[in-house]
Amino acid sequence: MATFPPAPDAPHPDHDQVQSLVSFLEHESQPMIVLDPEYNILAANTAYQRQFGSADKPSVGHKCYQVSHHYDVPCDQAGEHCPMKKAREMRGPDRVLHIHHTPRGPEHVDVELRPILDKQGVITAYVERLTRVRSASAQPSNKGLVGSSPAFNLALSELQRVAPSMLPVLLLGESGTGKELFARAVHETSERAAEPFVVVDCSGLTETLFESELFGHEKGAFTGATMRKPGLVGTALGGTLFLDEIGDVPLAMQVKLLRLIESGTYRRVGSVETQHANFRLIVATHKPLERMMEQGEFRQDLYYRISAFPIQLPPLRQRVEDIGLLVNSFLQRVGTGKRRLTIDADALTQLQRHSWPGNIRELRNVLERASLFADDGVIRPMHLPQATAVMHPQPSTSNPFDGSTLAQALATFKGTRRELAKHIGVSERTLYRRLKEQGLA
Repeated sequence: MATFPPAPDAPHPDHDQVQSLVSFLEHESQPMIVLDPEYNILAANTAYQRQFGSADKPSVGHKCYQVSHHYDVPCDQAGEHCPMKKAREMRGPDRVLHIHHTPRGPEHVDVELRPILDKQGVITAYVERLTRVRSASAQPSNKGLVGSSPAFNLALSELQRVAPSMLPVLLLGESGTGKELFARAVHETSERAAEPFVVVDCSGLTETLFESELFGHEKGAFTGATMRKPGLVGTALGGTLFLDEIGDVPLAMQVKLLRLIESGTYRRVGSVETQHANFRLIVATHKPLERMMEQGEFRQDLYYRISAFPIQLPPLRQRVEDIGLLVNSFLQRVGTGKRRLTIDADALTQLQRHSWPGNIRELRNVLERASLFADDGVIRPMHLPQATAVMHPQPSTSNPFDGSTLAQALATFKGTRRELAKHIGVSERTLYRRLKEQGLA
């Protein structure tokens, strides 16, 4: 592990303290670095050098925000959440999901920063632990979750928080937003990743069929039951059970589902023998469960059992920045053999202006159709459905406020910069740029 002396005029940790940290971190299997309070990287362990280091661009001796983000200023001054600023304010650890520049390109990284205090309680250094997020890609990929927009990153950050636990997860979002992909990512990020991931599509199942599918049945339990059939709860033993569109579960079955979740036991249809379940529960719906609860269409006790950790998945119209990534990812998947598919700039712009009521599912269908017309491998506007050519208003990507109005909003708004950006309908980075332009940062 290499070390680098901090600038003479900067506060820095005691030399022995740094060496002690260096010795300790070298035995850690996860990438870790030591920072001084001026953002200088003092040391990096072997795991960091292996995953994030570059022989031609050494990290030690440089600012962390220069290495990770290629910024000229700290993250919080560039519209990002800066864990060092938060850790300094709280005098305790802070954790955030960032997109870092790595030798492999942009990647999602789970960053945890802890301050080191001297005997007088003064923060003299920080230790940063970095974990690559393998369940999502910040660049085109032919599988899994893809995205880098603020709305996507927020959902991914929440996924990273809950995945290692056993809490039930409730995925909320419009149809076509990728709920099954998110559910699979929760499973693959958990300690149950090597065990089964079992999907139960609750929509369209009658009460009898639902019970048989979920719990299984004995031979002769009903007409047509010619042999014993194990249920999907049993198939998920040790793994994850994903109930998609749980809002469609009949009321009578909601009682039995609640009993399964609370007791961890169930019976096959036609059996008196109690079976023991062992699964991590993830559920999803596009329906308004709280309103259904008020109208007596969804059990209140079941709702509170499944909603321990809700994650709101953003619609595609709130992820305009991700459309290019998603398009290139789909074209990788659709392209077969030696036939490579690309999209020209005008066609991509047309897709970015569409409102996508069917979300990612609609985008995928449009691209699959367009690929059949792209004889030379290039998708052009003429290959896209007429509906995508209709102009739709998109969320503003620039701050509409003039200087005096923005200054007033900054002075009167009681929340954080991030909350202010959301309040006025712009990204945090855009807000920061406008504040800098008008001398308000």
